[in-house]
Amino acid sequence: MRHGLQQLIELEVAAVLGAERHERSDDRLGYRNGYRPRLLTTQAGDIDLRIPKLRSGSFHPSILEPRRRVDQALYAVIMEAYISGVSTRKVDSLVAALGSQSGISKSQVSRICQDIDQQVQAFLGRPLEESGYAYVFLDATYLHGRLGLGQQVCSRAAVIAMGVNADGRRELLGLQVGDSESEGFWKAFIGSL
Repeated sequence: MRHGLQQLIELEVAAVLGAERHERSDDRLGYRNGYRPRLLTTQAGDIDLRIPKLRSGSFHPSILEPRRRVDQALYAVIMEAYISGVSTRKVDSLVAALGSQSGISKSQVSRICQDIDQQVQAFLGRPLEESGYAYVFLDATYLHGRLGLGQQVCSRAAVIAMGVNADGRRELLGLQVGDSESEGFWKAFIGSL
């Protein structure tokens, strides 16, 4: 896997520079200036890659994401574990079980999961005025979870609003968790939509 990824990086830098390594060409756009190490954590384990440096400008391979040392598949596993309620510390042992020798710190897990929070906030803040809904269904269910400093198990209401547009497609309009299905809670939820 390391060899394949390294070859892709070498091909891409050659395309950027307009010439292969040690090739003499009038079409050359720049020159190499050594390598910098990059550790990539994948499901196949940790892979040490060498990223070419350029004399002028910078180069970052398109197959790697900037400032992310975990590949997409492992990234998805980490987010899914976080959403499922696995603690950030236990995610490290999960990543190690998937083949990473270096593991992942709880701060890296938190940074990865900030993307989820941003996507959820963008979803919750999207405007609904432009969309017309033929029907809006409201429902609630009670879920058990730990709450407070004592981590006492309690039952909380999860309310959901589902809209049906003119085409007949269902669309999730909103979701909120509260202590109970009181009139005030429903009014606040519907007002937030």
